[in-house]
Amino acid sequence: VGINIRVATPPDYQPAPTIVERAKAIANQRSEVTVTNDPQLAVRDAQIIYTDIWASMGQDEAALSRIPVFQPFQVNERLLESLTSSPIVMHCLPARREEEITSAVIEGPQSRVWQQAENRMYAQQAILVSLLGKD
Repeated sequence: VGINIRVATPPDYQPAPTIVERAKAIANQRSEVTVTNDPQLAVRDAQIIYTDIWASMGQDEAALSRIPVFQPFQVNERLLESLTSSPIVMHCLPARREEEITSAVIEGPQSRVWQQAENRMYAQQAILVSLLGKD
């Protein structure tokens, strides 16, 4: 799609190398695909910062053990203040506030989280209309 993607994650949680190589092949030199352990590098000159919860629903035990490992990757005010750009911030929800993203950021002026959720609702409605509509 012509966008550069940087993924910041702790070393033990990086995507499989085969997945990264496949993404780079799909990018076909039109886009940059980078995996890093440095959140500052990942957000440098970014236009969009996208985060997600650190453990999927139903993985509550894993969530507790991941908090100290993922804490340096939290999207927080300090991270945003370190940037020269002013990227928008997104999150697919549900969010665990003060873990992967702080309340100040999710409610802040750079957040597009609520608009993102609203847009998702319309997309899901369109799918339902298509599936349930007349032939």
